[in-house]
Amino acid sequence: MVSIKDIAKQAGVSISTVSYALNGSPKVTDETSARILAIAEQLNYVPNAAARSLKTRESKIIGLYLTDFSGAFYGDLLQGVKEVLNQKGYDMVVCSGKQSHRLLPERMVDGAIILDATFSSQELLKYANLGHKIVVLDRELGHPNVNQVLLDNKAGATLAIEHLIEQGHRKLYVVTGPKDSYDSKQRLKAVRQTVARFDGVELTEIVGDFNKATGEQAAERIMGEYTSPVAVFCLNDEMAVGLYNAVKATDYAIGEHIHLIGFDNIELTEYMVPRLATIDYSKRKWGALASEQLLKVLAGEPVEHERVYVTLVKGDSVGKA
Repeated sequence: MVSIKDIAKQAGVSISTVSYALNGSPKVTDETSARILAIAEQLNYVPNAAARSLKTRESKIIGLYLTDFSGAFYGDLLQGVKEVLNQKGYDMVVCSGKQSHRLLPERMVDGAIILDATFSSQELLKYANLGHKIVVLDRELGHPNVNQVLLDNKAGATLAIEHLIEQGHRKLYVVTGPKDSYDSKQRLKAVRQTVARFDGVELTEIVGDFNKATGEQAAERIMGEYTSPVAVFCLNDEMAVGLYNAVKATDYAIGEHIHLIGFDNIELTEYMVPRLATIDYSKRKWGALASEQLLKVLAGEPVEHERVYVTLVKGDSVGKA
């Protein structure tokens, strides 16, 4: 691999002069700089990013860690992160899986945005204790190097259940997410608390996994137990879409026999007939806010934890009991 030593030797100048030229420093004349750059191009020189980050102590890259990339959820979130980082001169790498965790302690990224259940809270606190800057979207951690930008899961789940009960529904199903999902646990907790405030409401919990397949499986169970109209709250829209499609393939009708509400307001729900009731929030804003908060933490600015607020989209898939 060609190094700046090789360029310096061929150009007949010092290593520091080559370094200045490659970094656009005014300390080198235009003529010398042009000659050095021409030699670098001729030799196919590629800067060593790892060496540069060791020298400057920054890579200008942020790691965005996700549990996976499946489903329709992540596009707007990624766009929101990217827009803010690019405006501030940063790029991002999107990572998944335990092997990618090492990018943080090895300082290949300047900081991290975490929406990834493969990180334990203990691991993140260890990195924070070592001075790494982190924004979490999927847990609560108390540390000066960790900022929280959390979705208001409690409010969203409460809105959904109250809407179903206000429509007169007393037989409710909730389809949960993965057992290690912070969002699922917070939503389910709010569901239980809300149901407990009302007399005569029957709640049945079905374990899901935030994907269409588990929504379809939930539909089979619900239809197998069906005796009268029921209401179903899926803790994300992916499962709601799977349940919706499974029911639509039968003689049962969404909004008549099975009343359905989801969570996330993914784009697909706008085109469903009847239109899926769901909980809405700006995923783009969530990503942008996470980036803004991380850049503040990196700059040593004081920051408060942030929360992303939600609203109810009533849709047409929930009718009166």
